[in-house]
Amino acid sequence: MQRNGSSGSNGSDSCGGGRGRQALSFSPLPAAAAAAATTTRVRRFVQERRALPLPRVMVVFSGASDTEKPGDAMSSSDSAAEDDFRKPASPAPSFALSKPLRSSLNTPEPEFPEVISLNVGGTFFTTRLSTLRRYEDTMLAAMFSGRHYIPRDAEGRYFIDRDGTYFADILNFLREGELPHRDRVRAVHREAQFYSIGPLLDSLEDTQPLTGEKVRQAFLDLMPYYRDNLERIVEIAKLRAMQKKARFAKLKICVYKEEMPITPYERPLFNSLRFERSDSEAKLFEHHCEVDVSFGPWEAVADVYDLLHCIVSDLAERGITAEQQCIGVCDKHLINHYYCKRPIYEFKITWW
Repeated sequence: MQRNGSSGSNGSDSCGGGRGRQALSFSPLPAAAAAAATTTRVRRFVQERRALPLPRVMVVFSGASDTEKPGDAMSSSDSAAEDDFRKPASPAPSFALSKPLRSSLNTPEPEFPEVISLNVGGTFFTTRLSTLRRYEDTMLAAMFSGRHYIPRDAEGRYFIDRDGTYFADILNFLREGELPHRDRVRAVHREAQFYSIGPLLDSLEDTQPLTGEKVRQAFLDLMPYYRDNLERIVEIAKLRAMQKKARFAKLKICVYKEEMPITPYERPLFNSLRFERSDSEAKLFEHHCEVDVSFGPWEAVADVYDLLHCIVSDLAERGITAEQQCIGVCDKHLINHYYCKRPIYEFKITWW
């Protein structure tokens, strides 16, 4: 060991620096001596490396195979470590989560057959898909657009939870623009409102009896508290019939058109002076007749009998039978020669 060391005395005293320069310099010894010196240096290097701390040994030496180059071993280990870092600690079956999520995001709209079978409240219909989609802004077009879920019955028919009595009239309008018979106009109008079929609503409102209803409603809008007075008639008649245990009840109702009470002979004079009265004089004509309900006054061509017809018709619409007859006038003295001449009508409400 000393002879080999002395033969290498041309090197540096520093072990690390000597190894670096001897690894790069040419040895003047013969080939056999150079090989023995190299072997001695390797053994010394190995002995020194075993004395080093363990972390340094783990960092310096890599697990590269004999067939791989050091650079390749480092790059492959780095890539493997990077792959391990990207992988989750506890891998889960990703297909079980991503597959339904992908399918829910890219779910195509359901396709409807060209011929649609419907079950509307227990009544069966068959029509074309284009018929239901004729008007885009309707409820039927939205239902069969593919954006909404439609339940089916046991036979596979699309179910609509609605009375199907007048649904045939709805389909006839969607097919050919046909309007229902007059006695079904009101009921079909309610169905058209439910299905939001604007063209059908417009067509029905321009036919009888809805056109006449619009004119009548314009007249009733001039009447203050008309709906409230109808409710009061029903409540009073019901209470009196229950108290007397009777089949009918009678009420006194005043219906007057003029703003101020007058007699027929004083009408021209009163009409010429009605807008010239002061507030103090107008209060002298304020009067409430001794009746159950009062309707009036109003300014329109329609007269008292027109309003009486509206009252009886609206009560009949609610299933209440009403008969009316004039029983006189109020005839209460107000001021000077003015008397209350408002007509008083007796209404007979029959309950059964």
